[in-house]
Amino acid sequence: MIPEGLGSGLRIPPHSEEAERGVLGSILLDPASAIDKCLAKRLDSESFYDRRHQALFEQMVDMSQANVAMDAITIAEWLKTHNALEKVGGYDYLVQLQDSTLVPAHVEFYCDIVQEKNLYRCLIDHSNNITDSAYKGEEDASLLVSQAEASLFELGSHGGDKIPDWKESVKHVFTEINKDPNDIDHGVTTGYKGLNERLRGLAKTDMIVLAARPAMGKTSLAMNIAENAALGRLAKDNKGVPVGIFSLEMSREQLVRRMLFSHARVSMQAVQKNLTTENHMRLTEAVDRLSKANIYIDDTPGLEAVELRSRARRMKSRYDVELIIIDYLQLMNYSKFSKDGRQRETMAISGAIKAMAKELDIPVVVLSQLSRATEGRGDNIPKLSDLRDSGAIEQDADVVLLLYRPSYYKHGEDRDSDNRAIVDVAKFRHGETGDVQMSFIREYTRFEDRDPRDDDHVPANY
Repeated sequence: MIPEGLGSGLRIPPHSEEAERGVLGSILLDPASAIDKCLAKRLDSESFYDRRHQALFEQMVDMSQANVAMDAITIAEWLKTHNALEKVGGYDYLVQLQDSTLVPAHVEFYCDIVQEKNLYRCLIDHSNNITDSAYKGEEDASLLVSQAEASLFELGSHGGDKIPDWKESVKHVFTEINKDPNDIDHGVTTGYKGLNERLRGLAKTDMIVLAARPAMGKTSLAMNIAENAALGRLAKDNKGVPVGIFSLEMSREQLVRRMLFSHARVSMQAVQKNLTTENHMRLTEAVDRLSKANIYIDDTPGLEAVELRSRARRMKSRYDVELIIIDYLQLMNYSKFSKDGRQRETMAISGAIKAMAKELDIPVVVLSQLSRATEGRGDNIPKLSDLRDSGAIEQDADVVLLLYRPSYYKHGEDRDSDNRAIVDVAKFRHGETGDVQMSFIREYTRFEDRDPRDDDHVPANY
């Protein structure tokens, strides 16, 4: 039984008055050094519990940014001018803060304590909000779970983050502009020279839609990109990144098998008939190389959009994945909107994927089917309007890649006689659109950069 007066509603939130005073006193004693260390620790006014401390720290930061000389006297005068002296306890309180701090060099340790207590308070607030919503029962339980995970993920990954300073944002963009046009270190490599040059890598927060009709090879291209990104092919310093794959159609074993044979450049059909010594050696080498890649496959079928987002969040938290691939959008569900028709449901799924890319701060490649409209046109060339189920996919996507192979539509022996593949960058929010010529080696289910020798049906060297 909880004693009277000690109910949970009356408990004092976690905080350390001593640490907060230590931070502010350190700034008073050594302004230039201490405030830089505080900002480096991502401390802001909301990190403090005491309202006086919140107001004082905010004014100190303003003084620092205004390049005003700082000591107890100038700070007091600044506060007086800005009608904030009484809010922080008056001049006498400033003197107390200064006198109570013995070692300003310890300011970083004080900051850590203040931040930790603030994180406790944020955790309590988020938990209380979720608890209140659960008691009300006005939202779907699965949605509440997702919201709870999102809150905890935000606290764990970005707790205490402020909106980036405008000046720093401008400088960062200018630095990006000055980079070599072929430098893709701000994005994840696709492993293909043509695609990298066109897209400059797969950019963070981007939703990249890879769309095609069945049998065009969109899963193969997506897995090739996953492999290349994980192994760091054409990446700066050849460093790979962890890649997460959600396969709603194929099992993990099927995907791994396909990737292994593709990387080894060995035909699965040939091995079924006879595994030669050469092919065995190639497969062994491929196993050694792919074993070094960090690829995580979730092959749970029929995932709900909310559940997939939760799984992606955990994948990011546990393995720090820097690229996620979803195969494919039309196999996902969003039961909350299913009663409103497939078009509305697809719109919600597409919006959830884009939101996920922004939340996790990574590129997300999602595969999508195209409608049969391409079959009815004489040239069979796909268009943005062929995106199946909803125009929202085109609207939400930052990049839309339309994949097709011209010779697939030929008849008789001429069908698939030419290995030419075209990736049409039909939408690119950050640059120019246009075609990227590639080669599709059907025997290995592998895409490669277009090479003059491809016209003679000779696979390019990898």
